Amino acid sequence: MTEIVIEPVPGTVVARAGGAVIAETSEALVLREPGYDPVHYFPRGDAIAFCDPSPKRSHCPHKGEASYFHLTTKSGAIENAAWSYETPLASVAAIAGHIAFGHDKIAVEVL
Repeated sequence: MTEIVIEPVPGTVVARAGGAVIAETSEALVLREPGYDPVHYFPRGDAIAFCDPSPKRSHCPHKGEASYFHLTTKSGAIENAAWSYETPLASVAAIAGHIAFGHDKIAVEVL
């Protein structure tokens, strides 16, 4: 069984696209899963402003079904740049109501 650890992040976490801040929170969670880079999850209210629902879905056997979002920025749209587990599995229930950004498309930093 994969051991996933979710914990609060001390300080402020910021997500940027093209240099512009698209999300900022002092209530982020970090999810650590063996074999993957850590992923920061932002409370939905701190991250949804630039997000538009995407039809893309994926399934993770350890977290459940993910819904994706496109981001709308001044530089244009970034497709499937964020995701959320609306009804995650019980073992990762803490990430319900949170949105994560793909580090390959969005810069996420802890201040």
